[in-house]
Amino acid sequence: MTSAQRVIITAGASGIGLATVERFRAAGALVAICDVDEAKLAAAAIAHPGLVTSKVDVSKSDQVQSFIETVQARLGGVDVLVNNAGIAGEIGPIEDISDDGWTASFNVNIHGAFFMMRAVVPLMKAQRSGAIINISTGSTVTLPLNRSPYIASKWAIEGLTRAAARELGPHNIRVNAIRPGFVDSERMRGILGDIAQKRGVELGEVEAEVLQYISMRSKVQPQEIGDMAVFLASDKALHVTGQLMSVDGNIEWE
Repeated sequence: MTSAQRVIITAGASGIGLATVERFRAAGALVAICDVDEAKLAAAAIAHPGLVTSKVDVSKSDQVQSFIETVQARLGGVDVLVNNAGIAGEIGPIEDISDDGWTASFNVNIHGAFFMMRAVVPLMKAQRSGAIINISTGSTVTLPLNRSPYIASKWAIEGLTRAAARELGPHNIRVNAIRPGFVDSERMRGILGDIAQKRGVELGEVEAEVLQYISMRSKVQPQEIGDMAVFLASDKALHVTGQLMSVDGNIEWE
């Protein structure tokens, strides 16, 4: 049951995060989100009365711990964690990636997810139940060129997912990851827009090229990622753990 579940969603004020908020709330869950964008947090709070919102940089462990304490006080506990916060990272050949560009991807994409997990696991262990859902990427399969910081950090997320599933299974805590494909989102449009600009072509041309490698020839909607997260957090997935769930229309990349 997702009814009355207490759910945390990081980077929940826009894109996949906000779509996931909407899906969990539709299922009756109590939801708390964090984000670094104050304006988007304010807009989300107005659009979704009762939503707990906090400005948090998940790469800062002290901010994460304070946020979890706030959620504990407001919601009384945590049943579900959706680690959605992530950045696209610096794009370019390996020899051109800066120290800061490399570190930034890991600070948010893997350190942030770990800090959140570390903070909620004691609460889940105490109640002997919980579901953790990490948002990875289909790029760990397709391996697009010049994305080494992003891909490496997301491989780390998938490794953490599998390791945590094994470690936390005896405590009735399930851990899974979702691999979104070509999502119709602002962030994806930004990534493809940068590629289009560098090549001197229109965004639509780059999008069409990507869609050629997807069997269904269509983009994934953010709500579909939210639907998968709701499923993985529900009683319908009681024995689904340690899995990497693709939501991508079947990527044919070779």
